[in-house]
Amino acid sequence: MKENKRGMILAIDMGNTNIVIGCIDDKKIYFEERISTDHQKTELEYAVSFKTVLELHGINPEQIDGAILSSVVPQLNKAIREAVEKVIGICPLLVGAGIKTGLNIRMDQPRSVGSDLIVDAVAALNFYGAPAVIIDTGTATTFSVIDENKNYVGGIIIPGLQVSVDSLVSRTAQLPRIALEAPDKVIGKNTVHCMQSGAVYGYASMIDGLITRVEMEAGFRDASMSVSEPGRCKVIATGGLARVIIPVCERKDIIVDNELLLKGLKVIYDKNVEA
Repeated sequence: MKENKRGMILAIDMGNTNIVIGCIDDKKIYFEERISTDHQKTELEYAVSFKTVLELHGINPEQIDGAILSSVVPQLNKAIREAVEKVIGICPLLVGAGIKTGLNIRMDQPRSVGSDLIVDAVAALNFYGAPAVIIDTGTATTFSVIDENKNYVGGIIIPGLQVSVDSLVSRTAQLPRIALEAPDKVIGKNTVHCMQSGAVYGYASMIDGLITRVEMEAGFRDASMSVSEPGRCKVIATGGLARVIIPVCERKDIIVDNELLLKGLKVIYDKNVEA
């Protein structure tokens, strides 16, 4: 087994729907890919998937000096860690209890905060500073709030856009499955455009409104400020659907960073290797 050290690392974030995998070092992100989260796969099947992804991007396992995993699917942690070890000879660090993050979590139950939210927050602090609001558009749409003192002070959890649309379609007889993209106009002229408008523009309006409410409650915005005026915090969006929702938001100060998770995993990895 190789020893974890600084250099190129394999960074993995396991969500309920997808597993994000990428290679990153101090200079750049070499790639980022997604594979499906599947409870039926064995560690060997995951190992084949990881090996294939590395080969597609021309990465030799010998080039990789370390690995780290964040996960919100604890049932699969063992299989994923063993799969990584089969491919690169390194058992990945697992983001969780005992891992140094540099983040103060001011929650009623700090251990209940998802590791993906912690990784996002660490990346936001290191690359954008505090205070910050981080929006992650995955299976769930989440808001994480970081105050001026770099404390994780709370957040919001909402059913994700795809989950909401899937639920609507499964419970109605005449509504079709749709592509998640913004129609040209908010007022739809057919069923598909009406559904797309409700999904995309509806979520964008919700995000706009929640950002303002969070800023007001957290003290990042004065009552005298107009809604269109940015507050005193950075707003960063990430996740697979950010590219669909954020461009149609009224707020134009939202930073889209789809590499936020990989960046955060690298920061956490370095903190623990140095320690």
